[in-house]
Amino acid sequence: MNTVGSVIRRRNDEAAGALIGYLPVGFPTFDESVEAAVALVENGVDILELGLPYSDPVMDGPVIQAATQQALANGFRLTDGFEAVRRITERVDAPVLIMTYWNPVVQYGVDRFADDLVAAGGAGLITPDLIPDEGAAWIAASERTGLDRVFLAAPTSTEARIRQVVDASRGFVYAVSTMGITGARSDVDRAARALVERLTAADAPASCVGVGISTAAQVAEVLAYADGAIVGSALVNALAQGGIAGVGELAAELARGTRAE
Repeated sequence: MNTVGSVIRRRNDEAAGALIGYLPVGFPTFDESVEAAVALVENGVDILELGLPYSDPVMDGPVIQAATQQALANGFRLTDGFEAVRRITERVDAPVLIMTYWNPVVQYGVDRFADDLVAAGGAGLITPDLIPDEGAAWIAASERTGLDRVFLAAPTSTEARIRQVVDASRGFVYAVSTMGITGARSDVDRAARALVERLTAADAPASCVGVGISTAAQVAEVLAYADGAIVGSALVNALAQGGIAGVGELAAELARGTRAE
């Protein structure tokens, strides 16, 4: 199976870098969320990031919040996340990471969660509200199972925090390009470049930039200095407005930004 790290390295060798696409499980329906994720890969997304809907999404902007609230209203259950990963990985080779807040993992059981994710074919977790010095249980479970663990770094992170995040992460470090919640912006924060430079100096396994990327031009801009570009809200909005065909079309457009000049 392709791993997150191997895909990022390959895409940096053969193109400008990796394109990572986010969609929530269960939006607009469970079956459509699976089809939409498959459509992303079929249209040029290299790594999938599947969000688990949660009742208190402190990092998510209004587009993702609305989508996850709809998924919850539809009756989303945590086990649906594993079923989505299973169905997607049966059809495409792209690594699938779960993006989840930490409380649902604790409630489910950290080791049980890790084992069920492995069984479903998942690649690992992105944990936006978990910091490395509070993540001993997850670090131990991911070491045991071989799952990737993606921690976040921000422009305001201290050098000590950067070092902690780099040492704890496997796959890549999620470089948050702007402070605040997710959402497409007209300009990707210039602080992202400085943050990636700091992560590179600390020997990060890879640095992928997210929050605020919505166009092929921004993907290309980010990949000029980072290993990967992460797109979320723009894809969720495309799915909401244009269905599976619409999100596939946007993925294909965004993938143009990965082409090395």
